Amino acid sequence: MSVSRVSPVRSLLRRPGRLAADAAALLVAVVVAFPLYWMLLSALKPAGEIQSTSPRPWTLSPSLDSFRRVFEQQEFGRYFLNSLLVAGTVVVASAAIAFLAATAVTRFRFRFRTTLLVMFLVAQMVPVEALTIPLFFLMRDAGLLNTLGSLVLPHLAFSLPFAIWMLRGFVQAVPEALEEQAALDGASRTRFLWQILFPLVLPGLVATSVFSFISTWNDFLFAKSFLISDTSQSTLPMALLVFFKPDENDWGGIMAGSTVMTIPVLVFFVLVQRRLVSGLGGAVKD
Repeated sequence: MSVSRVSPVRSLLRRPGRLAADAAALLVAVVVAFPLYWMLLSALKPAGEIQSTSPRPWTLSPSLDSFRRVFEQQEFGRYFLNSLLVAGTVVVASAAIAFLAATAVTRFRFRFRTTLLVMFLVAQMVPVEALTIPLFFLMRDAGLLNTLGSLVLPHLAFSLPFAIWMLRGFVQAVPEALEEQAALDGASRTRFLWQILFPLVLPGLVATSVFSFISTWNDFLFAKSFLISDTSQSTLPMALLVFFKPDENDWGGIMAGSTVMTIPVLVFFVLVQRRLVSGLGGAVKD
């Protein structure tokens, strides 16, 4: 009994839609990755090639001089640690608060619950630039100007509405029968919350944490507005201002500094990529 075999070429021809989708995905990936490639390439190019009027998408004489100027910058390590401290604090605090708040608005019935959820959406619609000046006066009156707290609190406030709204779907997907079964087995509400519910919604927490980390790590507006005189509290985006000069910008230093800033984000993505995919894919199923 003979078994007919379909050649790979014929199999591909039968799936033109799949080929078109793969080609479109590849094109989007190239478009997204090209700025990153150009940033790294510019950081490795000698000064003469960067200032050339006919730029080329390659270099035959890569140099680490731009990275050397970045790491030789005064207090660069302090700026890196400040950014790491601010971003880490916002990620941990927003994850814990959002988890508790999402559980509260999902599992409990209380007055103005719907109004509160609508306010979370409205908070996402307000431009950050429109609130910078009011936040400046608020930080001034609270005595938080020129401190890292002036960066942590605004980013925490802006990341919470999105995190709570997204985690609400994950908490909703956990059946209430699971909580009832845990109660019958003698588990307290606190134990159910942290030992059962928390692991189930962890993919959603990872997804929201990624957005919180990126927005906080790349922040320039709040750092420029709230860190006025104390340069020891500056973050990495502020450190790039050193390479912007009145006569001629140091584009090699700017691209090298931007590359260094991108590395922690990539590392964070690598560490959470598995849970991030499941978190972006949707909530847990019954």
